[in-house]
Amino acid sequence: VFPRIVKGGLIIGGQYGEGALFKNGKCTGFYNSVAASYGLQIGAQTFGYALFLMTGDAVAYLDTSEGFEIGVGPSFVVVDEGMASSLTTTTAKKDIYAFFFDQGGLMAGLGLQGSKISPINPE
Repeated sequence: VFPRIVKGGLIIGGQYGEGALFKNGKCTGFYNSVAASYGLQIGAQTFGYALFLMTGDAVAYLDTSEGFEIGVGPSFVVVDEGMASSLTTTTAKKDIYAFFFDQGGLMAGLGLQGSKISPINPE
């Protein structure tokens, strides 16, 4: 769960936030989410998101990799409101689902983005 991500850009953009991993209701680690983007974009925004690792392979990939790159590794699905209302254990066939929340600010654009989730040791 990443409760607050800050994103900004003017042709070149970036975003950063910190969050925690929960397994069986207990916090088991801390991570940061870093992204860079390039394209037709302008603005700034904040948002939060939660990733649900649905398979043992997705959790193992997070635990054994040097960082978890969105778009590389396990399959990843962004869930919108319409999809969330019909998401069940039967329809959830991918490895990871992302739910976004608390969006604020204004960001518009079209471009390429790469992001990485890495373990951290907060002070």
